[in-house]
Amino acid sequence: MNRASLASRVTASCLVVALVAVGVAALVALRLVSVTARQVTQDVLAEQADVVAAQLDDNRGAGMRKVVQVLRGQGVSVVPLGGPRAADGAVGTALTRAGADRAQSGTSVSAIVDLPGQTYVVEARPAASGAFALVRPAEAGPVGNGLIRRNLGFALLAGAGVAIAVGLAVGTLLARPLRRTAAAAQQLRQGRRDVRVPVRGPAEVADVAGAVNDLADALAQSEARRREFLLSVSHELRTPLTAVRGFAESLADGVVDGPSAAAAGATIVAEADRLDRLVDDLMELARLESDDFPLDPVRVDLVALAREAGTVWETRCRAVGVIFGLQLPSAPVTVTADPRRLRQVLDGLAENAVRVTPPGAPLTVAVRQGGVLEVRDGGPGLAPDDYAVVFERGALHGRYRGHRPVGAGGVGLALVHGLVTRMGGTVRAEPAPEGGVCFTVVLRPGAPPPA
Repeated sequence: MNRASLASRVTASCLVVALVAVGVAALVALRLVSVTARQVTQDVLAEQADVVAAQLDDNRGAGMRKVVQVLRGQGVSVVPLGGPRAADGAVGTALTRAGADRAQSGTSVSAIVDLPGQTYVVEARPAASGAFALVRPAEAGPVGNGLIRRNLGFALLAGAGVAIAVGLAVGTLLARPLRRTAAAAQQLRQGRRDVRVPVRGPAEVADVAGAVNDLADALAQSEARRREFLLSVSHELRTPLTAVRGFAESLADGVVDGPSAAAAGATIVAEADRLDRLVDDLMELARLESDDFPLDPVRVDLVALAREAGTVWETRCRAVGVIFGLQLPSAPVTVTADPRRLRQVLDGLAENAVRVTPPGAPLTVAVRQGGVLEVRDGGPGLAPDDYAVVFERGALHGRYRGHRPVGAGGVGLALVHGLVTRMGGTVRAEPAPEGGVCFTVVLRPGAPPPA
């Protein structure tokens, strides 16, 4: 679909505004100037009538004839009153309507008479040799309406021309940064991430440029994290695959046999389980982004769920020397959630805590009223800046790999966040009283999760 450019729209807008402004000004000016023109014509004609009356009073016949000739040359009709009139038609009608005959009784007459298609100015004066009248069309005066209309027409054309020029200039200036921004967006779509747009121009245009720059930064950061995530996942996959392949080749070549074969088989099974868990987590994380992610929400007692999970994690903690604690209220704490997914959340947080908690340090699972589930550890904790990105996929995996035990690909906490969110709850991380990290899951009691 073809769309008008910003420059053409601004030009059209300026043109419309200019035409409307000039048109309104022309109407007002035409009315005002028309009234003024009539008044000026009447004043000039009155002065001329007074001059003619003075000439007649002085009996200056030759001078009077010259005056009459000059007046007629200016389009002024000189009409004697009291005898047969030398005027008929429109001029005669104007004299009658103006009551010019009153000048015969010594009364000066000044009038403006509107006739169909024409307006006349009438000035009648008494004189010693007989009363007379001067008649002149208003438009034929010193400031005629025809001249006014022509001048206003020229003004309208000039205003339209200026509006077109200004509109083109303004439209071009406004469209230039937008075209530059559109070109940058096109380059972003083609894969470039080093594109930046100068933030200048009008506030709205600068805001658009700033938003495009922020988008470019976000895309670059997101793609960098995606690359780091893929690298970490490939590393996590390669490690167990290398172990499985090595022990499998040893069994196939007969290098390992007898009692050692059982240990090699156990290693292969353990590494295969590790691969299986990583693949399952990746698949769950991918399915979380789809609208048909399966949930079976029912009313769940957090106390019962934590007590059941506690028996498992107490054994696992004892095996690695971690002190396990369970803090439960005496009354049930009921929430609406998928019990299998909620147990997956608890297990994921506990597994993350066990991995980083040193022997002799505590790991605590607590339930509080209001649908609150906490998993706290006595591990090394996180830097203050880490809490803002702790649930982003792979955000901390590359940072801490090689410095402390990390999960498979850094997807565990991202999966926890996705599951809790899909069940209508919230999860946050903050420093724990035990010295490590406290993960707090809050599910509103009785509130079903979103579909």
